[in-house]
Amino acid sequence: MKQKTILLVEDRGSTLKVISAILEDEGYRVLKATRGQQALALFRQNESIQVVLSDLKMPEMDGLALYNAMQAVRRPPPFVIMTAYGTVKSAVQALKQGVTNYLIKPLDYEELVIVLEKAIHDHRLSQELKALKADIQLSGAFHEMIGGDAKMQALFERVRMVGPTDVSVMIYGETGTGKELLARAIHLESSRHNQTMVCINSAALSENLLEAELFGYVRGAFTGAAADRRGRLEAAHQSTLFLDEIGHMSLKLQAKLLRFLQEMSFEPVGGRTPKSVDVRVIAATNLDLQELIQAGKFLKDLLYRLEVVPMRLPPLRARRGDICLLADHFVRQMARQFNKPITGIHPDVLKRIADYPWPGNVRQLKNTMARSVILSRGRELCVDDLPETIVGDTRLSAHPAGADPVASQPQPGGTLRDMEIDLIRQTLSHCDGNKSLTARQLGISRKTLYEKIQRYGLGLEG
Repeated sequence: MKQKTILLVEDRGSTLKVISAILEDEGYRVLKATRGQQALALFRQNESIQVVLSDLKMPEMDGLALYNAMQAVRRPPPFVIMTAYGTVKSAVQALKQGVTNYLIKPLDYEELVIVLEKAIHDHRLSQELKALKADIQLSGAFHEMIGGDAKMQALFERVRMVGPTDVSVMIYGETGTGKELLARAIHLESSRHNQTMVCINSAALSENLLEAELFGYVRGAFTGAAADRRGRLEAAHQSTLFLDEIGHMSLKLQAKLLRFLQEMSFEPVGGRTPKSVDVRVIAATNLDLQELIQAGKFLKDLLYRLEVVPMRLPPLRARRGDICLLADHFVRQMARQFNKPITGIHPDVLKRIADYPWPGNVRQLKNTMARSVILSRGRELCVDDLPETIVGDTRLSAHPAGADPVASQPQPGGTLRDMEIDLIRQTLSHCDGNKSLTARQLGISRKTLYEKIQRYGLGLEG
């Protein structure tokens, strides 16, 4: 684990020494200063500083003046001030000017470490989100599709290449990945972009209704057909027809669609006069069409006609770098739509949604952000605004892909004491020796952890 660098500013030598020792024990590289000007000089020389911990009341230059002076040099990292109880009002005023947090003296050292770790973590998440936004602004959102991930950027480039042609495209992707948006992007990159793309969902209608909707019908074709009606194919003349969920189409309609793709003409239901149209066809499915072909449920020749160019939309869990970016986009969009005063997302929310597997993909993320925005009471989306399913499931998804969380736990058969020792050893190792983080992972206080380390003679003191 990369060592964290902290700038510690405290005019009392004894206090400086104690706090420095605690932070070094937690794995920090500590840069020490007893005066504001000295701290400012260190700040100019060290761009690797990740957090500043400064006393508020100091001679010559107090903590707030130091913070303002740092801002004149460059944007400072998280800045935490220490203050006596009697000057809390000044500390609160400092928060309004941009200081990250404050701690009351005498310090609670467990709280100190937690506050510093959280400040660094929150700042890192904010910086990552800004970097993602910058990447998107440079590359541009692609026809309402947002994706800074390399897989998405490669897909956008393929759309730019295929869009201007008239070849058929087959889009594969799980439910909720945005297949219709991708089809629309292909259409907008084509010479047909001035015409409205026509869509039809093959899974939403019965066979007879789908046939009538797709091919149209003539008067008297069936009971209730009081007049001729043109279908989606005819409506898509000189435009693009998007056939969603093509894998659910019956074999009868597949055969009729195949005949149209071969001849670019069709007969309406109940009609005998062929109609010729100029239509580009884009299809999509969340099913494995090769399996359907093997099962005799999909025509191989139809797939050959539709899949001139295949495109695969990755699930959201395979492009985790886009999750926070998409969430930020949806929150701002929903805040405008529902007239809510939300201006951002709390870093804890970003951490939880980044860890969640999103089985419903982008659609689920969008709906979750909409619900959270509607129920939010503050100016920032917080963890309490998220559904319980999201908050609870993050515990299961925190393990690396493919890892078995049970396998890393102490196995039954030993004594309770042996199991506890194993658990402490494994957690300390997982946390790279960070005792505060280990205590939090184990759900005990730092003091209790030290007592157990000493009691069991684990030799991890220091």
